Amino acid sequence: MNKFRYAMFDLDGTLSESAPGITKCVQYALHCIGIEEPDPENLRSFIGPPLNVEFKRRYGLSPDQIETAVIRYREKYAAGGMYDCRMYEGTEKMLKDCVDAGLTLAVSSSKPQPFVEAILDRFGIRKYFSVIFGSAPEEEISRAEADQKTFIVRQTLEALAGARGESADEILSVSAMVGDRCYDMKGAIANGVHAVGVSFGYGSEEELRSSGAEYIAASPAQLSQILCGCRG
Repeated sequence: MNKFRYAMFDLDGTLSESAPGITKCVQYALHCIGIEEPDPENLRSFIGPPLNVEFKRRYGLSPDQIETAVIRYREKYAAGGMYDCRMYEGTEKMLKDCVDAGLTLAVSSSKPQPFVEAILDRFGIRKYFSVIFGSAPEEEISRAEADQKTFIVRQTLEALAGARGESADEILSVSAMVGDRCYDMKGAIANGVHAVGVSFGYGSEEELRSSGAEYIAASPAQLSQILCGCRG
C-alpha cells in the first residue's frame, strides 16, 4: 500500500512558478514608500516568508511602513499580479496520479485564501484538492514568521481528518507536507507529518535538507513517485 494517504502542497514554488508576479509587486510596494529596487532577482527572498517579516528583515521598515508596503503589494497583486505565474510542467499529471492512487490532497499556503483559490482556478487544478487553506489577508501584517506555516499546516490537517471522521493526530503518520522552502519543512516537522521538499522551486536542496526534509524531488514526476510509489 502507499506510504501516504494525505498530501498537503504549498503553492508558490511548489505548484506555481510565481516569481515574476511576486517580485514585480514587491518592487511596486517598495516604490510606494520611496525605495527603488531595479533588479527583481534581488527580491526572490520574498517568495515563501510572510511579507511583513521579509520587509523588516531586508529593509528594516517600521511597522507603519510595513503596513503601507503590504497594502500596496496586495493592491498590485489583486489587480493582476497574481496571474503573472505559470504551473510547473508536469504538475497536473502529478496531481492526477496522486488522486488516482487514492491520496487525498490539500493546498496549505501562507498566501491569503482568496488569492490561493483564484490561482488554482486559473490553472484549472482546483478539482484535485479536497481542502484548500490559505491565510487571512490581515495576517500578512500581524503573524510572525516562526509560526505561520505551522499554524496553516495544522488547520489543513484538522480539515482533512475531519472530512474522514478522524482526528488530526490519527493521520500524522500517513500525511506529507510538500514544499520548496524551509518554512514548509519546519511546518511539517512541527506538526509531526512527513516533510517532502521540491528542489525545482525557490529553495535550494541544502536549505531543504538542513530544515529536515525526508525526501526531495527534483521534478513533479519524481514527486509523484515519492508520494504514490513509496511502499510502507
